[in-house]
Amino acid sequence: MTSKFSWFALTCLAAGALFTGVSAQAKDVRLETSDTMIPTGDAGIQLFVRNKHPANQKKFAADKILLYVHGATYPSETAFDLPIEGKSMMDLIAARGYDVYLVDIRGYGRSSRPAEMSQPPGDNKPIVQTRVAAKDFGTAVDYILKKRGVSKINVMGWSWGTSTVGLYTSENNAKVNRLVLYAPQWIRTEPPPAQWPKLGAYRLVSKDSAKERWLKDVPENKKADLIPPGVFDAWANATWATDPDSVTKNPGMLRAPNGVVEDTQLYWGAGKALFDPGKITVPTIILHAEWDADLPSYLAQNYVKQLKNAPYWRFIEISEGTHTVMMEKNRMQFFRELMNFLDEEKPLALK
Repeated sequence: MTSKFSWFALTCLAAGALFTGVSAQAKDVRLETSDTMIPTGDAGIQLFVRNKHPANQKKFAADKILLYVHGATYPSETAFDLPIEGKSMMDLIAARGYDVYLVDIRGYGRSSRPAEMSQPPGDNKPIVQTRVAAKDFGTAVDYILKKRGVSKINVMGWSWGTSTVGLYTSENNAKVNRLVLYAPQWIRTEPPPAQWPKLGAYRLVSKDSAKERWLKDVPENKKADLIPPGVFDAWANATWATDPDSVTKNPGMLRAPNGVVEDTQLYWGAGKALFDPGKITVPTIILHAEWDADLPSYLAQNYVKQLKNAPYWRFIEISEGTHTVMMEKNRMQFFRELMNFLDEEKPLALK
């Protein structure tokens, strides 16, 4: 995709950044990790789910369980569970006593790829739209509810993942305890292109384009220390390794389903909402960073205005961060704001 269409080419960059001051709690807690493939009910399609929690702990209250989902281009694992100085974001949350999960939507990461992704992209229409993603996310939620014997959990989405979890929550409030939206997708106000590009089933993404997009809109004098040396390569190598075609059929190129881009053309870029956040009735937080070129601040500011039936919501803007702030130098600010929201007791108390 050319820069002409860059505003709608939604991409959930994922990488890591150096940080200091990891809490003693995060260092001392021994974690247990398990990977599972869960059926979707669709022939040949299974979803990759990872779970981390304090070792030897098997029971968790609903408010201590969190499920995370990725954005439009890259899988959950290589961002949310990328070790940085030995600890990933997933590790840090689990070390706080949480039962933490991530899921890859079909077509991403280690989840099954639809048959269309084994054919030339132009042979089929776009696949894995937001409603399909929300269905897959719901499959993961139900798996966790049954596994832990609870009626609801906390949910978190990044970028396109905010539409996945937003749509899901708007239709399944009873299964959601608290909602975390990181860099939310919403209706664009920029004029759309005169003609949208024709879409195939999926698109091909290079590492160079990912690096360029990550640093877009970052001031020149701030770029040098935003991504510490070696971190981008660690993330990119792990991410591209999840797609066997990046080594064989399409060297150096990652396949990403185009359903999300089609949804942008039909909804977000056409002045229409894909779902109604006014139907969300659970506590909600929006986390955003000032240099987010993919989903700028005005989208988050307009999104919160739609949360008319949430019992309460928060909008946190983090300075000196991009769409990928969760993995940058200010990631611990992101972590503290997230945990303040998830851990908070009696948030509406007057004293």
